[in-house]
Amino acid sequence: MQKLVVIGAGMASGRFLEHLFDADPAAYEVTLFNAEPRGNYNRIMLSPVLSGEKSFAEIVTHDDDWYGENNVTCRFGEKVLSVDTARKVVVGEKGEVPYDKLVFGTGSSAFIIPCPGHDLPGVVAFRDLEDTDTMTEASAKPGAKAVVIGGGLLGLEAAAALRLRGMEVTVLHLMGHLMERQLDPAAGYLLKKDLERRGITVMLEASTDRIEGDGHVEKVVLKDGTELPCDIVCMAVGIRPAVQLAQDSGIPCGRAIHVDAQMRTGVEDVYAVGECVEFEGNLFGLVAPLYDQAKVLAKTLTGDEASFAVKELSTKLKVTGCDLFSAGDFAEGEGREDIIFRDPARGVYKRLVIEGGKLIGAVLYGDTADGSWFFGLIKDGTDIDEMRDTLIFGPAFQGGGSADPLSAVAALPLDAEICGCNGVCKGTIVQAIEGGATDLGAVKATTKASASCGTCTGLVEQILQVTLGDSFEAPTVQPICGCCDLSHEDVRRLIKTKELKSQEAVWQELGWKTRNGCHICRPAVNFYLLADWPVEYQDDPQSRFVNERKHANIQKDGTFSVMPRMWGGMTDPGELRAIADAAEKYGAAVKVTGGQRIDLLGVKGEDLPGIWSDLNDAGMVSGHAYSKGLRTVKTCVGSDWCRFGTQDSTGLGIKLEKLLWGSWTPHKVKLGVSGCPRNCAEATCKDVGVICVDSGYQIGVAGAAGMDVKETERLVDVATEEEAIEMITAFIQLYRENAKYLDRPYKWVAKVGLDWVKERVVEDAEERRRLVEAFELSQSIYRKDPWAEHVRERADRYAPLADLTLEAAE
Repeated sequence: MQKLVVIGAGMASGRFLEHLFDADPAAYEVTLFNAEPRGNYNRIMLSPVLSGEKSFAEIVTHDDDWYGENNVTCRFGEKVLSVDTARKVVVGEKGEVPYDKLVFGTGSSAFIIPCPGHDLPGVVAFRDLEDTDTMTEASAKPGAKAVVIGGGLLGLEAAAALRLRGMEVTVLHLMGHLMERQLDPAAGYLLKKDLERRGITVMLEASTDRIEGDGHVEKVVLKDGTELPCDIVCMAVGIRPAVQLAQDSGIPCGRAIHVDAQMRTGVEDVYAVGECVEFEGNLFGLVAPLYDQAKVLAKTLTGDEASFAVKELSTKLKVTGCDLFSAGDFAEGEGREDIIFRDPARGVYKRLVIEGGKLIGAVLYGDTADGSWFFGLIKDGTDIDEMRDTLIFGPAFQGGGSADPLSAVAALPLDAEICGCNGVCKGTIVQAIEGGATDLGAVKATTKASASCGTCTGLVEQILQVTLGDSFEAPTVQPICGCCDLSHEDVRRLIKTKELKSQEAVWQELGWKTRNGCHICRPAVNFYLLADWPVEYQDDPQSRFVNERKHANIQKDGTFSVMPRMWGGMTDPGELRAIADAAEKYGAAVKVTGGQRIDLLGVKGEDLPGIWSDLNDAGMVSGHAYSKGLRTVKTCVGSDWCRFGTQDSTGLGIKLEKLLWGSWTPHKVKLGVSGCPRNCAEATCKDVGVICVDSGYQIGVAGAAGMDVKETERLVDVATEEEAIEMITAFIQLYRENAKYLDRPYKWVAKVGLDWVKERVVEDAEERRRLVEAFELSQSIYRKDPWAEHVRERADRYAPLADLTLEAAE
């Protein structure tokens, strides 16, 4: 068996090994070096790891079991020092390894601007898990600030993730608009506007002069003298092929390692793949060509004929929730025409560039559904004269009539890229379907298409429908988990109709496949039972997440944050003294939150009953900052103090919070009450928002201000405070009774429709009264302070099991 040594365990070399083992698992004895102390993972998905939406384990492509099953000798965490091509030996930090075939998969390294201070601790790139961990650690500091240098895709992903971590983020970009390589100025403007709506500051034409700090980064200074204080600097200004090892080993290189169409370098039995490759003057950074290279290299090393060719590429991206697409040449030029479509209300912009009767470039922002079709026209050089007038509206509206919506998917060539995260083309998906992958889950498992960010899921389902024809079965609602075959909606309905009032009854009567459910279904079933049967069912703490069991938010170092409730954002000197005393006594950091409260961070688990008791003594109760329930009711000062205030917004906010606190809901719920249309309490992006006007109260629902940003939809206008409270209570109870667990109100309203909600809350007075009475019944049990209850009845459970610092005699 020949010996194959691979240097670098990145995405390209990982895909090459997959193809190699599929073709001939016994062809080579493989040794894999990687400077990082781990194997292959999906670097594209580091952004959701940084934001906290995914764990690192979720983005691992090849785990230890995979390497073991394929008999790969892993030399992870070991740098390669040199390669002796004459002796055919790779020299690592822990010794030599001989090879018959050698593959360079060294990828690329981040370009760091060589300005003064670039080497200070706290200045990082965004290339690997270590960079991600460093930024995550910086975000844990209360009031932390980040500066991201570079307004390309990677920089904006880092900025969005750090913003979700609660940091104050500023993006510096040297050019006149963001992502200038992928977007034109108009789309760049829309992206900047969207980022600023998410709380990210964007500075264009900003040139970094130096980075300053005493032992750690403290600020970034621009050429114009502007100073930006910061705790972390992320440089995302580009990448360079990592070719130093190849150059030192005598491998012919230009800007990267020179390869031919079979991925062979200029040295016999040495190959290269990925971002470290230069082919016919081209460098590569997108996954699609890297995966093409991997397939060619596997065929080359197993004796099959294959050639790599440069293909025209499109770019379909999702930046911080914004859909972008660009393809071809969209620069302005003589003899070129533009077709522009703008929909300001939806944030949609489309620009097509035409030259000589052909589409040569396209930029789409906000609605990219037709991107693949436009790209096909560009790549094929299709004459578009006959559809010129309707071209901008896409394939479903050509010749003035509506076409089959699946026709665009059917017309896509087999080499059209469908999944950008994993470099999967239409042909691979079709081949998998024809091989027996007849549903979305099977296609994911077989090809990895739609298995990462999920943006292409709809397109994959359309390919399933086109390929399978009449045998295609529309996707059914997914079950809660593998413990049962029922959806969330089914379980909710059956708990009501069958009057199931315990978990044991649910497991038995609904045919659960496991003894006691799992970590996915237990929290959902626990909520459904307590929402439907508040008197009969007793809440099960073991079916809750750790934060809800501990009644405090666990932090990255194992300590907890404690946040007392401040009704409507109001407090008094006595409460502030109690908070200050508690912070000093228990060594807590003090953070003012965006929800008009004070957070005490770094409290040890054994100190929780003590700090709760001290705050209780000052009349303060749990703020439920950890719960799937009411979090805050944010208010402005209203008519009491503000010259523009039309109603007592603070008073209404306090009444609402005292009415709703302690209630359990499918997900967290936040309210806002603004005393006038100037909206200082930001009520129009809350789950429920009230705008006070001269004639009364405008109630909006289903807003969002996280990963998704969405304005509230008008539920109703009422004249009195009492009517406003009744409508809001009924809406919250309707949400509690009907929403899927972990769906925020905006997602639930999108599913059932605002008209359906209005019919029950606004138009049906009898149903509204029933909802209010049901909520009050539940609150008669759950409107209580869990801190006081735990101090009184369960304080001993928070004590350490043992003090391991003591000597045996002690």
